[in-house]
Amino acid sequence: MRTSLLLLSLLLALSVRSQDRITIARAAMGTPWSITVVATDTLQARRAIDSAYARIENIEQLMSDYRNDSEINRLVRQPPRRWHRVSADLHRVLTFSRRLARITDGAFDPTIGPLTKLWRRAFRQQRLPDPTSIIRARSRVQWKWVRLRRAGRVRLARADMQLDLGGVAKGYALDAAGAVLEDAGLSVYLIDGGGDLLLGDPPRSQTGWQVLTPSGVVDTSRVAIATSGARFRYLEQDGRRYSHIIDPRTGYGLQDPRAVTVIASDGMSADGLASALSVLGPEGAAGLKRAFPPMVSYWSPE
Repeated sequence: MRTSLLLLSLLLALSVRSQDRITIARAAMGTPWSITVVATDTLQARRAIDSAYARIENIEQLMSDYRNDSEINRLVRQPPRRWHRVSADLHRVLTFSRRLARITDGAFDPTIGPLTKLWRRAFRQQRLPDPTSIIRARSRVQWKWVRLRRAGRVRLARADMQLDLGGVAKGYALDAAGAVLEDAGLSVYLIDGGGDLLLGDPPRSQTGWQVLTPSGVVDTSRVAIATSGARFRYLEQDGRRYSHIIDPRTGYGLQDPRAVTVIASDGMSADGLASALSVLGPEGAAGLKRAFPPMVSYWSPE
C-alpha cells in the first residue's frame, strides 16, 4: 500500500517537465525521504529543499526516542511533578497527542515508550515478551500523567515514564518541511516521508496529485496522507502474528492484518489518526472524523 501511494504520486510528478522538477532524496528519522518541487529557479529550489531537510533533522533531534540526547529523553530525566520548559515544537506535538489520547480513550498514547522498548527487544530476539514484563511496562503508560501549560511548560507525574512520539512526529516533520518550502515561495511540491505524503498545489495542467487508495485513485492536493497497519512488520509465534504497532490499552502488538490510509488537512493529523485507527479499527473512524474534520479513511482488505 505504501509503495502504491509513492509510485502513483511520483509518476504524476515525473510528468512535469524535467527542467522544472527538482527531487532530492535523503534518509531522515530512520526512513527514506524525498522532496519534489516544481520551480523555474533551480538554485532557489535546492536551497529551500536543503532547509526543509534541516528542519526535519531538527525535529528528529527533538522527538526521537532512539537518541539519548533528544529533547523528549532529556525531559523524562528531569525531576517529576515539576514544570519544565520545552520547545514550541515539542509542546505543540504533546498538546495534539494528549488531545488524541483523550478522544481515543488511550488507544493512542504518547507515554507508550515502556511498551515500545519492550517490543523492540522482542523483535530483535524474535521472541514474544512474557506476560509479566508486559504488565510491568503497561503500568508505566498513562497519557493523563502528562500535564501541559500554555507557556510552553510540561509536567510529568512519574520518574519512570518514557515518551514515544513515533505515531505523530513524522507527520509533524512533513508539515514543518512544507512550511519551509511555502516560506521560500514554493507551493507546488510533494514530500514523501517513508510512504507518508504531504501534497502542495498540483503541477500546472494537473487538477491534483493522483493517489492510489484501497477504494481507487483519489485526485487531491493540499492534504496529507498517512498509512498505518499491522501487516508491515510483525512477530510470529505459535501461529499468531503480533504487529510492531502496540495497543497501549492491552500492551500487546496488534493482530489485525488490515492497514488504514488516512487523508487529513495536515501531516500531524494524518499520521496520528492513522496510528489511532490502526488500534481502534474501522468502528473508530466515525468518532475521529467528527473530532478532526475533514478526515477520510480507507481500509485495505484483510
